[in-house]
Amino acid sequence: MTISSTTAAASQGLPLHGQKADPAKTLKSAQSFESMAINQMLQPMFATEDNSDSMFSGGAGEKQFRPMLVEQIAKQMENNGGIGLTDAINRQMLAMQEQK
Repeated sequence: MTISSTTAAASQGLPLHGQKADPAKTLKSAQSFESMAINQMLQPMFATEDNSDSMFSGGAGEKQFRPMLVEQIAKQMENNGGIGLTDAINRQMLAMQEQK
């Protein structure tokens, strides 16, 4: 195990050498995972929209910032209840941490 992987494991709420897991960090990781999953589902939806001929098109700037917009939409969706992945992922992560 390298120093960077040890630091990453500690920041993710995983127990290290007998340390207790941090449920708050585990929940945050589960929420981040759900946000990322929603983001991945939304990306194709926004990629198919073509307003290049529209008078109100944002042009090249809109295309550059669209992934960030989709990411923020995904985070807001997760903050407002998401699609129900957070609870299941959090339970599974806590169960995996208890096994170690």
